Formats: sequence, C-alpha cells, structure tokens
Amino acid sequence: MRSDQIRTTFLDYFRGLDHLELPPGPLFTDDRDLLFTNAGMVQFKPFFLGLDRPPRPRLTTAQRCVRTVDIDRIGHTDRHATSFEMLGNFAFSDYFKRESMAWALDLLTGDFGLERDRLWMTVLRGDEESVDLWRSLGVPAERVQRLGPEDNFWSMDVPGPSGPTSEIFYDRGPGVGRDGGPAVDSERFVELWNLVFMQYRRGDSDDEILGDLPGRHIDTGLGRDRLAMVLQGVPNLQETDVARPTLRAVRDATGRDDEPAAHRLVTDHLRTAVFLVGAGVRPGNEGRGYVVRRLLRRAVRRLVLLGVDEPVLGPIADSVTEVPPGAPARPVVEREEAAFRRTLRAGNRLLESALERGPLGGETVFKLHDTYGFPVDLTVEIAREQGVPVDTDGFARLMREHRERSRAGR
Repeated sequence: MRSDQIRTTFLDYFRGLDHLELPPGPLFTDDRDLLFTNAGMVQFKPFFLGLDRPPRPRLTTAQRCVRTVDIDRIGHTDRHATSFEMLGNFAFSDYFKRESMAWALDLLTGDFGLERDRLWMTVLRGDEESVDLWRSLGVPAERVQRLGPEDNFWSMDVPGPSGPTSEIFYDRGPGVGRDGGPAVDSERFVELWNLVFMQYRRGDSDDEILGDLPGRHIDTGLGRDRLAMVLQGVPNLQETDVARPTLRAVRDATGRDDEPAAHRLVTDHLRTAVFLVGAGVRPGNEGRGYVVRRLLRRAVRRLVLLGVDEPVLGPIADSVTEVPPGAPARPVVEREEAAFRRTLRAGNRLLESALERGPLGGETVFKLHDTYGFPVDLTVEIAREQGVPVDTDGFARLMREHRERSRAGR
C-alpha cells in the first residue's frame, strides 16, 4: 500500500466514525516551549487544556512532524527519522480507552490487513484497566506488556497536557531481532500506534503532575511511515515509497553501495531540511535556523567521508517528495553546502592534528568555532567517533567570556 493510500484509508475510517478532518497544522507555531510541531496534538493543546472549544468533539488529521531528539540514531536503526507523518484521531470529553483501542485494532487488522497474532501492546505499569480492555478485545495476556513511565507516559516534554499510554507494536519476525515482545527488542517489535489517554496537567517534568485536565481526552498517533515500512515490506524508513527517490539519488551521487547507514542519514537529514526550508525556516546560528543548518552540515560531512568532494545536495533536494508548494529549497541548500564545505576544509586540518594529540581542550574547541566557524556539536561528534574526550565545560566558559567582552564593547 502506498503512503498516500495509507493516509487516505486512515482519514476515511475516522471520518466514518464522525470525526471531522482538519488540515495539518504548521511545522512550527508560536508556542514558546516548542521549536517545531513534534506531534499531531500540538495544534489542539488549547482544547486539551480547556482554554478553547474544539469545532467538534471528534477530530482527525495527518500531521507532518519534526523531532531531532533521536538524531544520533538516524541510519543506525530502521525506525527513527527526524521528520515523519503522524496520523491522529482525537476525542475531547467524548470516547475514551475502549473505543480508541477497539478502533485501532479493527483498522490495523481490517483495512490495513495486518495479522492479529503479530500485534503486541504495552501499557503503563499499574494500569490494569487497559490490560483488561485489551484482553476483552481478544488480545492474549502474553502479548500485553507492562512498562514504566519512560515508555508508557506521554507529554510534550514541556508543561501542558499529559497522560498514560498504550502502544501497539508489530512483530517484524525473527530475521530482524530477538523474540520476547517490545520490552526485549524495539527493532523487531516496531511501534506503530500510540494511544494517549490525555487526562493530566504536567508541570516542569513528567514526575510533576499538577492535577487533572478539565476532561478525559484521547490523542492517538499512528506513524504513517512506519506502517508503510511494514506494509511495503522494506527494511527501514528510508526505503519506503516517499523516501526512496532521495535515497536513490544519494547513492547515485556517492557511487557506492557499501555505506547504507550513511546514505540513510543523508536522505533523512536532507528531507527534513527541505521540509523546513519549504515552511519558511532558513539556516542560521540559533533556534529553528540552527536545526536546519545542523541537519545540512551533518549530511555534508557524511558525504565528504564517503568521498564526495563536490557539492551535490542541491540536485538531490529536487528528489524530495511531498514538499508543499512554496519557495524552492534547492538554492538555500546549495548555498549552505558550499559555505560549509569551505568551513570543513579550513577547520579539518586543525581538528585532525588536535585529535592526534589526545583530549580536546576548551581552547581548541573555541578556536575551531570562533575562527573557523566549526560548530561545537560537530566537533564533539567527530571526537566521540574517535573516542577522544572533549572539554565542553571549558568551551562554554570561553563562550561566556567572549559574549561578555562583546557586550562590554558595545
């Protein structure tokens, strides 16, 4: 099933259950706590908090999301990406656990055709109500696992709505990993759908619950790209129909097929950068702009390590699919790649000689940053790959002193 068919099937199903389909929200909002939209529920935060009323008690969307919290895993796992589409159904003081569970199970095994005996569920340890509900829906007790809040409690990682979750996983088979369910191997048992029982108001951490929300709500997210990976029988997210053209272009540009993790990283990072540029974000040194810059720089460095000495990301950017109409990303990508390649040539010589001498002192890291424009996160990443420690505290101290001198000289 193609990715666009997955989206249509999902939205049609929930429209048939009296959900109003709304357009996706923007990739970034004026929420000061968030750089980017990281979940389908972001645009509905006021509804969950009782600050505004939804147009209908039941809603459904297909939302493009960006998350960089797992950036170091990209290419090394099958299931992680910095951008993805989240298919969601939402209920505000309407239905709750049983309906969301039953409908998810029905859609996955019905229209999407997944085998019921390859589905596993997790619940928050202590939530025996959810365990009993899954069993009443025909899920064997041995395929419902109880996990801790780090796995089965959801929040936006900032103050706001939160709640316990039940997640649905698919067993990709013994060729992928160990048996034993998602508690044992999250590559073999890949998470597809997260059902959030939104009922609490979170403080500064998940351990700080300020009280109940005005109502009990449902917020679910089905990862369209992960489901496409399963339904299309491909080994990772970058091999799905929407990402494959870019992966193919990356491979053609390198002329190699022996570095799949590197190819997948470049594919992922470039796709996300193109989406963000299309949404109006430009590379910069702070905030959202720095995320775009970091993604492109990581992609360029990986290409350099693969032996690609000339700029190539501009033409590859044209292969990115599902980009909404707007300003083309290629000129922005080309300028950023050219500038960073100059930075790499200038800074690499100093960095390489410093790494040969052992631990990187704060002074060296600062010189790379201040004189050569070498980003500190890239310095740390390169040093970590070679097992060399970095004095990041010393760098931070020198940066503070530099800023104070700059302010005093104004």
